[in-house]
Amino acid sequence: MPSSVLGGSVKPRLIASLAVCAALAVGTTGCSMISSQATTIPYSAAEGVNVTGSGPLEVRNAFIVATDDGSEGNFVAAIVNDTDQSHTLTVELGEEGSTIDFTVRVPANSVVSLGGDEEEPILIEDLDTPPGADIPGYFQSGDGEGVLVSVPVLDGALDYLAPLVP
Repeated sequence: MPSSVLGGSVKPRLIASLAVCAALAVGTTGCSMISSQATTIPYSAAEGVNVTGSGPLEVRNAFIVATDDGSEGNFVAAIVNDTDQSHTLTVELGEEGSTIDFTVRVPANSVVSLGGDEEEPILIEDLDTPPGADIPGYFQSGDGEGVLVSVPVLDGALDYLAPLVP
């Protein structure tokens, strides 16, 4: 067989095979090329919301456990202080005109838990928000500007939340 015939038929087959492989690779990975990876998106893997950027203190798993009618609630959270100084966290929950304001002093290199089984509850008596809704919460500590987040309102339907209902 002459070399011109052999070289002439192998080259188009090779190019066609490479084109099919390239099309297959682009077709099977196309979605991941234009979509963001879900594992790179930060989120709170709990009932509540994590609050960062409010200053030197960080708030973990903040939520409110409310009565069935949403008239009262118990604010639950953990406040983390990774610094060498004590700081105060200022919290405002609710809409303008009907906010609940309080402060919490957190010693250096410690964690303060709020509203849990062994802590005094932070009662919100005029909550007026049913379970399943969110209320705005403003958190600020140290020299930070503060952060506004949506704080979820939950009910006591889950066994571990039932003792936290006011």
